[in-house]
Amino acid sequence: MVSKILKFSLLPSLLASSLALTACNNTSTNNNSSDTTVENAAINTDAQSTPTTQKLSAEEKMSAKLARYRWTLDTATDADTQPITSLMDINNQVVLNFNKYQGQNTISYSVGCNTVNAVYQLQDNILMTEDGMGTKMLCNDLNTAENKLNELMQSESQLSLTNEAPPTLTQITSDSTTLVWRGRMTAQAKYNSRGETIFWAVDANTKLCPNDKAQSCLQVKPITYDDQGIKIDEGEWTAFKGNIEGYEHNPGHDEILRLQRYKLAADGDTDTKYAYVLDMVIESSVPS
Repeated sequence: MVSKILKFSLLPSLLASSLALTACNNTSTNNNSSDTTVENAAINTDAQSTPTTQKLSAEEKMSAKLARYRWTLDTATDADTQPITSLMDINNQVVLNFNKYQGQNTISYSVGCNTVNAVYQLQDNILMTEDGMGTKMLCNDLNTAENKLNELMQSESQLSLTNEAPPTLTQITSDSTTLVWRGRMTAQAKYNSRGETIFWAVDANTKLCPNDKAQSCLQVKPITYDDQGIKIDEGEWTAFKGNIEGYEHNPGHDEILRLQRYKLAADGDTDTKYAYVLDMVIESSVPS
């Protein structure tokens, strides 16, 4: 009997939004043998965007730079420079992202429960956001922090950005609250390509790699879902000798991962190579 330890109830909507927000073709390719080794190799086809060259305003340049990083809260202080406890107690999970969607600049932010999305404008380094929209899950101990972050992000604020690496973003809100964010380059910026959303099942047990008996390989297979998040196909188990950024294998659990896959420069190599980045563990179970 399989005991479900973790299974997100929002799985269909998460999958549907993934399919809607990424330009990709999720077509599974069957592998001839479970002993086939995948070493940064393709399972699904890839789609990339072609950037256009144009003269950008100062605001557009800043928005573009902000979008290259995932921002994590470093410090939060009120007008009297006192720490905002509700945010500082969980600052490592308070995140902010800048994006562009359907021609509009958008932000998304979260304290680790609901994610709020909003359209924003940037003028003379002043950030102005429209009313945010997000999920409505009850966050229990995170409610106070989430309400505070919503309040701060939905008011006008002044931004300043350092040029150091990694960069620091300072945000001063209309009530003189100061939020300092530290940036970490996104995978899309790091790999200079648009990621493709794919789904892999990962077996709880690893096996010795076919071509390297001194190393263990993850056992993975591709999963395909329709727009409603219903599983419609799955491939064959394959040995994966490679790295999934942000993922730590749990030998006690079978898992289904939502990944972003990035095509790497060929460098004269005829084999297409990819980088894989964990987006989310969407299902985890204990094998029987």
